[in-house]
Amino acid sequence: MIGRKEETVLLKNLLESGESELVSILGRRRVGKTFLIREVYKDHIVFEFTGIQDGTRRQQLDSFAFSMQQYFGWKKTTGSIGNWLEAFEILIGLLLKKKSKKKPVVFIDELPWIAGKKSDFLKAFGFFWNSWAVKNNIVVVICGSAASWMIRQVINNKGGLHNRVTRQIYLQPFKCKEAKAFLQQQQGLQFTDDQVTELYMVLGGIPYYLKLVPKGCSVAQAVNKICFAENAPLKNEFGNLYAALFANHYNHIAVIKACYSKWKGMSHYEIVKASGIASGGTLTKVLEELEMAGFISSTAPFTNVKKEKLYRLTDEFSLFYLRFMANKKNTDWVSVSQSQPFKLWQGYAFENFCFRHIQQIKNVLGIGAVITSQYAYNIKAGDSNSGSQLDLILDRNDRCINLCEIKYYEKPFAITPQYGRVLEQRVKDFRWHSGTKKTVFLTFITRAGLKNKPPLVDNELTLDDFY
Repeated sequence: MIGRKEETVLLKNLLESGESELVSILGRRRVGKTFLIREVYKDHIVFEFTGIQDGTRRQQLDSFAFSMQQYFGWKKTTGSIGNWLEAFEILIGLLLKKKSKKKPVVFIDELPWIAGKKSDFLKAFGFFWNSWAVKNNIVVVICGSAASWMIRQVINNKGGLHNRVTRQIYLQPFKCKEAKAFLQQQQGLQFTDDQVTELYMVLGGIPYYLKLVPKGCSVAQAVNKICFAENAPLKNEFGNLYAALFANHYNHIAVIKACYSKWKGMSHYEIVKASGIASGGTLTKVLEELEMAGFISSTAPFTNVKKEKLYRLTDEFSLFYLRFMANKKNTDWVSVSQSQPFKLWQGYAFENFCFRHIQQIKNVLGIGAVITSQYAYNIKAGDSNSGSQLDLILDRNDRCINLCEIKYYEKPFAITPQYGRVLEQRVKDFRWHSGTKKTVFLTFITRAGLKNKPPLVDNELTLDDFY
């Protein structure tokens, strides 16, 4: 098991709790939810059922019956199971007959695929939990990739499942250090930190994607085989990913494409214009679902009086797909990866990498426990300045601010006297434009370090610090 230490400890503790537990596992598709449950509870699962994507109510019920046959040897006597209430009544009877010295676990995977509007699954599941499971010292795990659906329909359920979830886990993608360990231990790949970062900026920390990286290839060759080859496994992943997670997923893709068009983030109004989706409940729901699933992130702009959110596309694979894969045919990625447009894109992708690893940056700066907010920030041109874009701001509750410059250069980055004067002026402009009274620390985050570190630079982080 790579990473997942806190989640593993929590899940194991539930086996010793002495009472029934209803556990909700959230997390985007391919992030490893099912693997986590099967690995931790492999000796305790007495029944597992996985929903069928786009399956009808009849298909789901028949699949449930097949699962009971697999785990209990149960055989239908006459006809089919008529409804979900009947299905759970049969399951209760089978569980009562199952004698086990260990605390049993029932695992229901991809719940949103099962519980359609007219399925009555949640009512029947509520009956199963309230009338039997809660009294029988059992762990019931429910899992779903559509995080917003799980929160609305299960965690915030107003009916029989109201306040019944006893534990909730939101499984996040691997950070880069975990991705490196996964590639080494699971795949036997000895990539350097630079190479892992290059892969991470394309695939993110999704275990399933990383598992596709073949041995004996450079990063460019691996990306070519995974994304661009004739039968590349991720060639159609972009559309399939959103279709598997969201109803009316075309709205979600439209918002993703809109956010992609402006790297630093878009306001609600800008998304309306770029996506063609009218402002209102539909767009609000789409933004909420995309953010909960981890594809976009939102922040209120620094010093913005109205506190209007900016939405930023942060999913690595979506960013890469829209830039290099969408509507492209016969791409020779090994060649493209050496081009100047790709080098330029890596600079932006490294900014996203830093936003993804904010906690690691804070830990290196010695402020891991300090509450912070992070922003990209634009200083508009005026009479006293020519305007500039600040890559990352860490606004800290200890009355300090880290003004971060992010540079992705293969060699140590040199701060010339001329650029030093630009930086000095940029800090002054930021103080004046933002009106902040906090102490400002100029911080550099680079791939290979600084060639020289002038006095105006307070902190320096390199790629090594992330690993």
